[in-house]
Amino acid sequence: MHIPPRVLTVAGSDSGGGAGIQADLKTMLALGVHGMSVLTAVTAQNSLGVQGAWDLPVEAVRAQYRSVVDDIGVQAVKTGMLSSAALVETVAELLATTDAPTVVDPVGVSKHGDALLASDALDSVRTRLLPVATVATPNLDEVAQLTGVHVTRPEDLPEAAGAVLALGPRWALIKGGHLEGEAVDLLTDGTEEHWLRAPRLDNRHTHGTGCTLASAVASHLALGHDVPAAVRAAKDYVTGAIAAGFPLGAGIGPVDHGWRFRRAGAQEV
Repeated sequence: MHIPPRVLTVAGSDSGGGAGIQADLKTMLALGVHGMSVLTAVTAQNSLGVQGAWDLPVEAVRAQYRSVVDDIGVQAVKTGMLSSAALVETVAELLATTDAPTVVDPVGVSKHGDALLASDALDSVRTRLLPVATVATPNLDEVAQLTGVHVTRPEDLPEAAGAVLALGPRWALIKGGHLEGEAVDLLTDGTEEHWLRAPRLDNRHTHGTGCTLASAVASHLALGHDVPAAVRAAKDYVTGAIAAGFPLGAGIGPVDHGWRFRRAGAQEV
């Protein structure tokens, strides 16, 4: 009997289904791993933005984590929305006891610009969470928030990566999607550099890209890939999901996590 690799997401809920826990689990299913979840917060969220957010108690987060890890086990962990210092510190403590690669998406703001991380939690992300990360996946706004480095061109990405690596993760994946021109990301461990490039797609429906990328990296790590291979495969998957993104509601729609299923179905017809 085939038992798929197990991947745990520790993140918030997106009621609109495009990001957060919902995006993570869809990504994991699409990539052939068994997704499990620790819910850290509930949001009221749609295509127009975040209308409200409520943290779960630290005790509930710890209980969910221990319940899954102690019985089922994990081959990789991904973290997303950890909006308070207490949640960041609790999750960092739990990760430090888990023998599995961890992908940290240091979520600071939503696609619509809504704050998802308390200002007093930034230091906990820097000193507690990033040091236990196998891969950190900040976007440019999060790089600036965490390090003070502002990236305006691809040539600035190595400086940004160095500043993030100085906070402790083994690898930094700096996402340059907010820059003009082609979509350029830089993955580095401070010794080797991997530049990942993809054409910029003319599709505004990109809600959930950060969550999806981090979950895809974690999924490929659980499947046995090394970090550069996992990130390259994740980048390919997300590029396809962005290309297939679709409108929902009156605002920004989600990427399509099931784009490979639909393409495969079309080829069979």
